Amino acid sequence: MGDALLQYQSAATVTVDVLLPLSVITSYPLPKTGANCGDRPMYQLELSSMPFSTLGLSEEIVRAVTERGYTEPTPIQAQAIPAILSGGDLLGGAQTGTGKTAGFTLPILHMLSDKSVKGPSEGRPPIRALILTPTRELAAQVEESVREYGKYLKLNSMVMFGGVNINPQIQRLRSRVDILVATPGRLLDHVGQKTLDLSKVEILVLDEADRMLDMGFVRDIKKILALLPKRRQNLLFSATFSDEIKALADSLLNNPAMIEVARRNATAELVSQKVYPVDRDKKSKLLAYLIREHNWFQVLVFTRTKHGANRLAEYLAKVDIPSLAIHGNKSQSARTRALKEFKDGTLQVLVATDIAARGIDIIDLPHVVNFELPHVSEDYVHRIGRTGRAGAEGEAISLVCVDELKLLADIERLIKREIPEEVVPGFEPDRNAKPEPILNGQNRGQRSGQGRPGGNNRQGSKPSTQSLAKPRGAPSHQGAGNSSGRPAAPRRTGGRSR
Repeated sequence: MGDALLQYQSAATVTVDVLLPLSVITSYPLPKTGANCGDRPMYQLELSSMPFSTLGLSEEIVRAVTERGYTEPTPIQAQAIPAILSGGDLLGGAQTGTGKTAGFTLPILHMLSDKSVKGPSEGRPPIRALILTPTRELAAQVEESVREYGKYLKLNSMVMFGGVNINPQIQRLRSRVDILVATPGRLLDHVGQKTLDLSKVEILVLDEADRMLDMGFVRDIKKILALLPKRRQNLLFSATFSDEIKALADSLLNNPAMIEVARRNATAELVSQKVYPVDRDKKSKLLAYLIREHNWFQVLVFTRTKHGANRLAEYLAKVDIPSLAIHGNKSQSARTRALKEFKDGTLQVLVATDIAARGIDIIDLPHVVNFELPHVSEDYVHRIGRTGRAGAEGEAISLVCVDELKLLADIERLIKREIPEEVVPGFEPDRNAKPEPILNGQNRGQRSGQGRPGGNNRQGSKPSTQSLAKPRGAPSHQGAGNSSGRPAAPRRTGGRSR
């Protein structure tokens, strides 16, 4: 086989040829225009087996990656790493769990460890790379990856987030920090106290940028951008490409390469999805039944509100199912403890709100449960993306009452597929039940101590007028995948327009 030259054009309009064996490429490139992409193509490559050593990374980085058990890059890594090494800006999108973190941390480590680039001759070495994340958990996860992948390099990293004492962070900043991973709020706290200098940052990463917009960090991001040097490399990563993300990219990125390895708002193919229709007051009992009946362990359950998460975790604990809740009102120590117990398998169920769940990265997480459907359809993609990560199989189920039929229809329209249903005997929904308004107690767009002016203040969701199920005995939905021997669910009537 010969070799193929993939051309990435840098921000300085210098074309860089990336040499990849033709054996790893089945189709390339598919030119598309994206946010401010100009003439630069949007790469959508289908990559087969290839080692990390072909991507131009240093031997030290490849060795660290191999020791973590990874031998071949995921599609987003195979595309993003050469593009970032070229020095240009990047708009990268991949569904959750496809390896975005390594897609940017590996090339950053390589570039910052380049011995040919001379640092300052005197004074403390500056912060050279800034990675912004929306949540504490994701920040901790990213910084852990930086340390693991860079353990054979002479680079130092630090994680910075709120909810903990700021003084140890101030002390840490007095020593060398090459790569800083931070949440926007705590970073600006340090800026206000003049404890760090961002004037020498060479690379900026916005990770999970869609969630940062949802959480109302736009103003904070603009404040941070004003503190950075104008000449820098910008990398924006997002699980979904919304119109808001593309607007942010237009203002931030300079002639970026655009990489998307899954269609917009796609769900992982290895995730099995199912809906269990149930009355709203029977959801907790149905969840406990399913966990016991199927002997589920490591179950991540989503609720809309912090109060709902607490209430559900308390109920499950009372019926002898070990459970803890994680959300923004919990202390950092409580959140860290819950995550640790959940990851090591000693905690059977973790109940979480959408924001708190960002950063939960468990390769073989088997079960995700939507105890309540999210108000925003894109959040469904993020939620079920917690399972089926890195090529592993997973199961995502949703407990849906009559109040949520419109939300379910919106989700199915977004993901362009109908989700199979199954009715559990003893938990059949009341077909005559009337929908009630769904109050949004989650207060989306707020974070501790700082609201989001003009943000998504959704007060409620209009109740659906559809009945939950059509009469028994109607034809079952094709492809429902009912292998449990239980009766297949009657399909919902009406409103399934495409």
